[in-house]
Amino acid sequence: MENFELFLAQSGVPIFYIKIGLGFLFSFLITYYSVPTIIKISRRKNLMDEPGVRSSHLRKIPNLGGIAIFYSIGICTSIFAYELFDLYKFLFASLIILLYIGVMDDIVVMRAYKKLVAQIMVSSLIVIGSDIRIRSLFGIFGVYEMDYFVSIFFSIITFIVLINAFNLIDGIDGLAGGYSVICSALFGISYYRLGEYNYPLVVLSVIIIGAVLAFLYYNLSNYRTNKIFMGDTGSMLLGFLLAFTSISFIDIFIDREISGVPRYHLQSAPVVAVAILILPIIDTLNVIVIRLVNKKSPFDADKNHIHHKLLKLNLTHRRSSFYIIVYYLFIVATAYYFRHININLLLLIIILLGFLGAYLPDFIYLLKKNKKTIN
Repeated sequence: MENFELFLAQSGVPIFYIKIGLGFLFSFLITYYSVPTIIKISRRKNLMDEPGVRSSHLRKIPNLGGIAIFYSIGICTSIFAYELFDLYKFLFASLIILLYIGVMDDIVVMRAYKKLVAQIMVSSLIVIGSDIRIRSLFGIFGVYEMDYFVSIFFSIITFIVLINAFNLIDGIDGLAGGYSVICSALFGISYYRLGEYNYPLVVLSVIIIGAVLAFLYYNLSNYRTNKIFMGDTGSMLLGFLLAFTSISFIDIFIDREISGVPRYHLQSAPVVAVAILILPIIDTLNVIVIRLVNKKSPFDADKNHIHHKLLKLNLTHRRSSFYIIVYYLFIVATAYYFRHININLLLLIIILLGFLGAYLPDFIYLLKKNKKTIN
């Protein structure tokens, strides 16, 4: 790897920017050229997603696009951001386990408890083995530094919740992929602004963006033969990586010194991270509340997700995804603008705006319905 960096350095361009450019290019190309082969094999072996209760599509579509995303991220991160695998020993092992569980679930549909056991294992590996955990809540509800075991438990739960929450928003074309691109871009820009120590995480963010953009080319395709879903393989992988990058983001702002370099402290860092991941968090909370109110199991499938509500307004998948992403980007902008106010007040504002976005489609639907009734 040292010879590789020496080769890059001879170009005269800073190695970091070369890694950024090549990481994006190769991650895009690997996914772009892998997907057609996966589609061909999926159709030949009938490895397709069947329309069901929660489905917003009416025909069978290949659902193993997550394999191409993993393939691309695994290769490019190992080459252009290999430092991450040195720093976090169990990161690659966690990705491999998620790949296996995701592919199994996409092909044969695993029982929920088996997936949960695997997610607990993966989360424990990265939290305990790699020490990626939430150490402080920065004053949220009066909580600052957490006890080690409390921190471990809370971090494992956070990983599990975000993995499954991201899986739940993968219900229409372009939403999960588009949102992961936006989240990765926001975290990547933040890491870049926070100094050279975080450059491997910037490269990882760019690699994720390249891989997912190539996937979106097929996911948003109007041609039936080109269309593919990321499946649980892709959604769990991206959910895990976004949980990893968000917890790493929060950890940066804890007051301490690493290698003698003082770190900048932003007290609202956890709320900013919540704002960036607000869509899967709010969507999951919303459907769980609705199911409990209706005396149903929180695990029962339904069509109460935010994207289902927009489809009910006769919007296309693309427009629904676009409107959802734009609204929740507004929430991120709000969090950033008010980042210096009281952290609990900021969290309340972000949560309220999140739920407003979840119920705004219902309000518009009722207005349209009443207007038709009057006419």
